[in-house]
Amino acid sequence: MLRKIKSKLRPLKRLYYIGNRRRCPLCKSGLREFHGFGIIPRKDAKCPVCETLERHRLFWLYIERLTDFHANPPLKALHIVPETILEEKFRSLIGGGYYTADLSMPDVDLKMDIMNIKLPDNSFNFIYCSHVLEHVSDDRKAMREFYRILSVDGLAVLLVPITAESTFEDPSIKDPQERLRIFGQADHVRRYGPDYLSRLEEAGFIVEKIDRRDFLTADEIEKMGITSAAGELYICRK
Repeated sequence: MLRKIKSKLRPLKRLYYIGNRRRCPLCKSGLREFHGFGIIPRKDAKCPVCETLERHRLFWLYIERLTDFHANPPLKALHIVPETILEEKFRSLIGGGYYTADLSMPDVDLKMDIMNIKLPDNSFNFIYCSHVLEHVSDDRKAMREFYRILSVDGLAVLLVPITAESTFEDPSIKDPQERLRIFGQADHVRRYGPDYLSRLEEAGFIVEKIDRRDFLTADEIEKMGITSAAGELYICRK
């Protein structure tokens, strides 16, 4: 329900923030600026119209420019903890084969613990999961589950924040304030480093890592707010 309300308010927001310094590739708004966002606010982060962040804009540009999703959309797609604007895009593109999932959100298609997915092998040929695994107690198990339910010809985009030199976790840390201090957010259970790629490979995936500079110009990066906070895309296949 909340996502539907936000969608209806979007045209009004667009009028309020209209400009030409910035452009959101998701809601297609021309903007005066992107807003700051984060515990320590970072510039050029949040679209004031559709509320997407740097990583969402980078991902959607990847979909538009480096895949054939619009001409040949996946038959069955799984979207973990769906972001409003991405859900709208995917439902329009994929139709009845698109499923949202979460353990606690009230208005998703599937109630799902990603460490124990109650679905057959090879169930989906596209999976999108952004900034969820850092909340999960056994991320390796979740990765293996994603690998299991991904079809042989499928593609999974599994994104996490990379904020450390190497991945650090300590299950004994339970206090939210201590997690905030050590992991950067009260509901995070680890910090990932570049060795995140190795974890994905251990689960069985063949991983391609894509940086914003691999397919965007410097002007596009600035215009669309694809700052370094967008991180890198981890494109996973069997």
